[in-house]
Amino acid sequence: MAKRKRAFPCGHKGYGKTCHRCTQERQAQDHQVLAIAEKRNKKLEWEASFAQDVIDLRGLPDYVVVKARSIIATITHKNYREFGGKRLRHNRFIISIPVTRNYRMLCEDCGTFLIPQKVISHEAYNVCKPGS
Repeated sequence: MAKRKRAFPCGHKGYGKTCHRCTQERQAQDHQVLAIAEKRNKKLEWEASFAQDVIDLRGLPDYVVVKARSIIATITHKNYREFGGKRLRHNRFIISIPVTRNYRMLCEDCGTFLIPQKVISHEAYNVCKPGS
């Protein structure tokens, strides 16, 4: 005796007790909703992490923020020259540390420690330093 396809309440036809096509679609939608919620949570965590920063890093690309945070975390243990930093000519108390190729961190020298002031693009850095 041959099996017969049956019509499910959703309108699809098949052999089982439930419609496998609708089950797959439902699972795909659930997966998509979870992915969106996870992405939203990651973004909220990223935004909340800016509250703990010493200087304002909002508006910078993600890779610059990560690198700047690592420099800020280790600048108390290492000399600024290990990061490629140098003193500015017009004000010897300001130190410029390259974060990436296009971004610089300006720090103020207070004798035994450095205070990060801001992270700016290389274009803005070239404009803000006099005598260049």
